[in-house]
Amino acid sequence: MDLESVRRYLETGGYEEDKNASTIEKMPLRFFERFIMQGLHIDLIEPGRIVCSMKVPPRLLNGGNFLHGGATATLVDLVGSAAICTAGAAGTGVSVEINVSYLDAAFADVGVMLNLVNFGALGVPNKLLVECAVSVCFNRVPFLSDHKEEIEIEARILRVGKAVGVASVELKNKRTGKLIAQGRHTKYLAISSKI
Repeated sequence: MDLESVRRYLETGGYEEDKNASTIEKMPLRFFERFIMQGLHIDLIEPGRIVCSMKVPPRLLNGGNFLHGGATATLVDLVGSAAICTAGAAGTGVSVEINVSYLDAAFADVGVMLNLVNFGALGVPNKLLVECAVSVCFNRVPFLSDHKEEIEIEARILRVGKAVGVASVELKNKRTGKLIAQGRHTKYLAISSKI
């Protein structure tokens, strides 16, 4: 698959019709890919490597208000598969193994504008921007602002052979570089018939 096709797939969330995609009754085609990848931006794409980023949207948060583990695993699956395609694999094949180590949390950042009363002689400004960066889950209020934590997802090919492809995928906090999760995705690449 060529690089432009891979870029288009990731950035559109797999919106292009896929005749081989399985469908679940009453679910839109490719629902999960679209749900997870909406807002994903490709920063770099080259043979064997993809770097992309996205701001953590509220729809991907768990009950603790940080990036859901299932969403993280799905990003490892989808971006790892796309990276395998950049190495010249004919198709995405099927997953044999997905391993994810969760190392830190990715939150939806909150920026809150507070109006403060005039403190007279103290000369305190009337408005103050407070960045709520506390990591206590119950104090996070992601719906108050559009400002969200941005993550970087980097997928590198470890091996692409005739039958098996392996990708390493890392999710990092884009601002701090802190590792959020590290995954490995192994795929069986269907061998074409010689008949």
